[in-house]
Amino acid sequence: MKTQDMRSDKLILILLLLVFAGCKKLDQMPEDTATRDVLFDRTQGLELYSNSFYDVLPTAGDIIRGDAMADYSVRSQVPDFLVPGAFGPRQSDGWDWAKLRNINYFLENNKSSMVSESDRNHYNGLARFFRAWFYFDKVKRFGDVPWINKPFKVDDPALYSKRDARMLIMDSVRADLQFAANNIKTTLDKTGSLITKNTVWAFWSRVALFEGTFRKYHPADRYKGTETKWLEDAAIAAQKVMASGTFSLNMSGGTDMAYRQLFISETPVTTEVILSNVMNASLNVLNDANWWWTSATYGSRVSFSRNFVNTYLNIDGTPFTSHPGYQTMTFMEEVKGRDKRLQQTIRMGNYKRLNGGKQEAAPPVFSYTYTGYQPIKWALDDVYYDGGTRNTNSVCIIRYAEVLLNYAEARAELGLITDADWAMTVGALRRRAGITGNTDFLPTVVDPYLKSKYFPDIMSPVLPEIRRERGIELAFEGFRFYDIVRWHAGELMEMEWNGFYVPELDKAMDLNEDGVADVIFTQHVPADKDKIAGVTYVNVAPALAGGSVNPQQLSNGTYGELTWLKTAQRKWEEKHYLYPIPEKDLSKNNDLGQNPEW
Repeated sequence: MKTQDMRSDKLILILLLLVFAGCKKLDQMPEDTATRDVLFDRTQGLELYSNSFYDVLPTAGDIIRGDAMADYSVRSQVPDFLVPGAFGPRQSDGWDWAKLRNINYFLENNKSSMVSESDRNHYNGLARFFRAWFYFDKVKRFGDVPWINKPFKVDDPALYSKRDARMLIMDSVRADLQFAANNIKTTLDKTGSLITKNTVWAFWSRVALFEGTFRKYHPADRYKGTETKWLEDAAIAAQKVMASGTFSLNMSGGTDMAYRQLFISETPVTTEVILSNVMNASLNVLNDANWWWTSATYGSRVSFSRNFVNTYLNIDGTPFTSHPGYQTMTFMEEVKGRDKRLQQTIRMGNYKRLNGGKQEAAPPVFSYTYTGYQPIKWALDDVYYDGGTRNTNSVCIIRYAEVLLNYAEARAELGLITDADWAMTVGALRRRAGITGNTDFLPTVVDPYLKSKYFPDIMSPVLPEIRRERGIELAFEGFRFYDIVRWHAGELMEMEWNGFYVPELDKAMDLNEDGVADVIFTQHVPADKDKIAGVTYVNVAPALAGGSVNPQQLSNGTYGELTWLKTAQRKWEEKHYLYPIPEKDLSKNNDLGQNPEW
């Protein structure tokens, strides 16, 4: 009997491999009854089929690069999306539906009486969870989209009719998540790679917070009065995860390493990581985080802006910007005594890298960074990983810290947040980061820096602090662009790209204070510059050879903050809150209609 079962499982696997290898187009799902029976008459078939749904999740690369377009990301070039006249329906993409058809085909055919109803519902719950994820991504990007809940072919009328309203789509997403939460049986996953009930609740808190705040801060009349139920959902869903007792903030490594361990560990830290893209060197499942975050040519050379680094608190919980003269502090001064997530997110202090088995000092490298605030969050410390797709660190998709922030923000938006809520969410995250003050009680004063630079229209002293915390805790995890979208704060994308303060020209700066000069800013790069070992000369002259404007300068000419691409226009307009429907798709169906102003 065991041999027969093994043969049956192999047959199912072979059929599924044939199905998924051959189904490259929307009209290529299997129609043969015998094939469907093998797939749907056994729980093994359902389980193997359900593995294909995971393609809906973001890849490791999607997350690693997810904040390349964000207010705090200074990069080699301005994204076309923000350059007037450079982006439109012709450049847009993302209007693809193949993964939805795969899910709907499963839901249509998972009806066999040979499988128990609870098992069928479990796998239907998985399918509907992934359908909710698929549609949430579509709504964030395009707003109104067609709601399709059945299998379809490339010429299906459902793809060639008008779009359905966002509100209908999101109500359907909510129904799918409710079914998934009620029917998925899995409650614990030590691998960090499978969907459990807690995964559903955690994702639901993300979806509901996005939709609730989007409706609150966007002025359309159709949203008025509808945001409350979504914010309530966000708080309830987050609280379900919190009350389960399954997750906690990682504290291994103490305040100096507990945060970064989440992003450089090969095995997901499943005490905190709820869902992850798990890497496996033996199976050659790897990512290219080091290549992206250390290469002068491969990636976009993304670094933090100084405006954002200023939001990291002092270790005592007070704002860094409350320091007199913070504007003219050098890099060496400003990074001291700060929230310990800063030292776990950028190169600073005594950060070192491993090169051929030897520890070497690794200050910011100006062949990569334009601002001096060079990220290390996803990059492994061994230089071996820098060239190519070699990284073995798993990449988290959902973690408990986000759930805590979702809860805090939803409760604050509802006007219900308490000191206890604060202490177990934002306060807990700050304590993990080594912050000693202001972690137990709600803030009572609006921080003037946040108000002037980031959120001028927010009167509450609590919400800006939650947004501060969210920006810092989730930096470079792919949240920032859509946080800005849902807050209706797109103007932040126009903030100056600034870097650390340089007090004078032609004076060597020892960025990690190890007694060795690292960088010299000058308007006259010497011909023998390569003879000074380890020192990088950065040309900040206003004009380059041939008369072109230098993209990297000092704000006051011979001193001041580094600036990058100061004259390059970045423009945010109301239309940017949604992407345009791609031209090639709109040409096939004019009834889709284009998003406003595109």
